[in-house]
Amino acid sequence: MITLKGSEIYLRALEPEDLEFVYAIENDESVWEISNTQTPYSKFLIKQYLENAHKDIFEVKQLRLVVSSYGNEPVGLIDIFDFDFKNKRAGIGILIKDAKDRDKGYGREALQLLINYSFSHLGLHQLYCNISEENKASIKLFTNQGFVNVGLKKDWNHVNGSYKNEYLFQLINN
Repeated sequence: MITLKGSEIYLRALEPEDLEFVYAIENDESVWEISNTQTPYSKFLIKQYLENAHKDIFEVKQLRLVVSSYGNEPVGLIDIFDFDFKNKRAGIGILIKDAKDRDKGYGREALQLLINYSFSHLGLHQLYCNISEENKASIKLFTNQGFVNVGLKKDWNHVNGSYKNEYLFQLINN
C-alpha cells in the first residue's frame, strides 16, 4: 500500500516474527507511563495478540502497525485506538523503541503516513493524542504535524507516587 510507505520507513501489519520486538516494548518499564501499562505481558499473551492482530479496525476499534526501516528492521510501533466510526475520530500513539533510532525523522514520517491513511482511507474527521506535560519530544512531534493543544488534564496520571498533568492534542481534517 503506497499510503503507508515513506522515504525512510514504512508502516506494516504485525507479523508472528514481531513477537520478540513487541514483547520487549510491552515489558519495558520505562515506557509503561506513556502506555498506561501496570503489569508485564507474557510471550504467550503477546503471541495470542499477534495471532488476532489481523482483525478489522471496524471490529476491534484499534490498529497497531510496525514502523519499519527499509532494511526490514522494526524501529517502533504506531497505534490507532478508540476508533469511533460514528464520530469519525480516533486516538493515535507512537513509540520509537531505541534512542539510537530517535531524532532520525522516523517518528515524523510514521506520523505523517498514519495521518494520511486515517483521513484518506478510514475517512476520519479528527485524530487526538494524550501527551504528558513533561514529554517535550512528543509535544514537538505532534505540534509540528498540525496537532493543536486543546486542553490540560490536571493530575491525570498517577506515576511513581505522584500525579502528572497530561495534554490533549487534536488534529481536525479540514
